[in-house]
Amino acid sequence: MIAGIYSSLSGLAAAQTKITTAAHNTANANTDGFKKQRALHQEVQPQGVATTIEQVDTPGPVIFRETEKGLIEVEQSNVDLGEEAVNLLVGKRLYEANLKALDLQNQALGSVLDIVE
Repeated sequence: MIAGIYSSLSGLAAAQTKITTAAHNTANANTDGFKKQRALHQEVQPQGVATTIEQVDTPGPVIFRETEKGLIEVEQSNVDLGEEAVNLLVGKRLYEANLKALDLQNQALGSVLDIVE
């Protein structure tokens, strides 16, 4: 039973990292030259999830901006707000699913303790 609780807590932490990464990307969507990050989830043995953050180095669109020195090329961020909205929703659902699994593990553990008494 403890393994199931650990697995659910690990999933909650992974979902939180996905949400935080998407929020960070969204907040910096208008920052020139910003490179988005991606949360990658991997299975950990015997159970659980490990999350790593990877930077996506694809170039953003280039625009010309008027300055006191004339027109200069400026690379914008490579953040796609549509993709980040989907990542936020996926993170939310991951969080909800792991929270429900944790609740079920808690109920099962409570039932076992009731039987032992």
